[in-house]
Amino acid sequence: MPVPHFGVVLEMEAWEQLADNLKAKGVEFVIEPHVRFKGEVGEQATMFFKDPSGNALEFKAFGDMSQIFAK
Repeated sequence: MPVPHFGVVLEMEAWEQLADNLKAKGVEFVIEPHVRFKGEVGEQATMFFKDPSGNALEFKAFGDMSQIFAK
């Protein structure tokens, strides 16, 4: 996401529940929930949407939390 944004890292189960809840409520995503870098170092689930004030928010999760800052 090439714009300034706020980010939150969640446990995978919480991320999945949030993604399901947001989809069910019809939230418009900037980037739909998906897994990036599948099978690679740093694999992560991510989604972007904007809050009511227009701030870009990223929520992500790692199956392996030790990968948060992996390159």
